[in-house]
Amino acid sequence: MPRVLSVTRSIVVDVPPDEAYAAVSRPGDMGRWSPENLGTAAGTPGPAAPGTSFVGRNKRGAFRWVTRCTVTAADPGLRFSFRVHAIGVRRPRLRGPIATWEYRFAAEGSGTRVTETWTDDRRAWPDGVAAAFDRVVTGGRTFAEFQVGNIDRTLRNLKRELEAARRT
Repeated sequence: MPRVLSVTRSIVVDVPPDEAYAAVSRPGDMGRWSPENLGTAAGTPGPAAPGTSFVGRNKRGAFRWVTRCTVTAADPGLRFSFRVHAIGVRRPRLRGPIATWEYRFAAEGSGTRVTETWTDDRRAWPDGVAAAFDRVVTGGRTFAEFQVGNIDRTLRNLKRELEAARRT
């Protein structure tokens, strides 16, 4: 079976699109919602603009690593995306296409449909090599299967926090 190279999930959050965008476009805050990302190594204050580069800190179980990321789109209230292009244990030294993350925001009723997409940019990897690697680092699953759970948790946490803040 061919490798699944993209996963998309969405949720409706009871806040306006600009408010949802403002939260997601601050990479340093992503650790508040993601089960795997811990935020950035150095604060990226405010919404990030295209070309902004940041080092993402990540964890999965006891394993920790960092990634070098660059913002590729920042359209307030509409879309925010970045690509991951280097990885390492203490510093992101191993360079190459890894993944692209995109968030889209669309008004829906009185809220916003937030859509998160993960795209596997490891296109040069043979499917068998990618499958073996993925199963080792995800506990037996493909990255696509693994990311469905991560994205669902991230979106639920984002919804919970943004809606709670709106009620206070």
